[in-house]
Amino acid sequence: QVQLVESGGGLVQPGGSLRLSCTASGFTCSNYGMNWWRQAPGKERELVATVTSTGGSTNYADSMKGRFTISRDNAKNTVYLQMNSLKPEDTAVYYCNAVYSGLPRRPEYWGQGTQVIVSS
Repeated sequence: QVQLVESGGGLVQPGGSLRLSCTASGFTCSNYGMNWWRQAPGKERELVATVTSTGGSTNYADSMKGRFTISRDNAKNTVYLQMNSLKPEDTAVYYCNAVYSGLPRRPEYWGQGTQVIVSS
């Protein structure tokens, strides 16, 4: 059974840090680019960060650059999102997403999300 399970969310004060994890099962994570998305109440889902299947390249949304770091450990089938200098506007449900790197295209996978609340 294919699963992506996020963890590490919670309540943190402004300026604090959290490390999210997303562990994959039922498929070979190393064949997939991995993404973190987030969705705040009343807003559309937005792309936070991406990492290629090998981990050799990463990209970030402008508002996350310098604060968030995406990384992966393919041996553990896990992708991480280190979030520093958190702001109240970072409050959202964070989702991980797997996109097959090869051809032909395969279905994408999504996790169930983990809640992050940044508040004093």
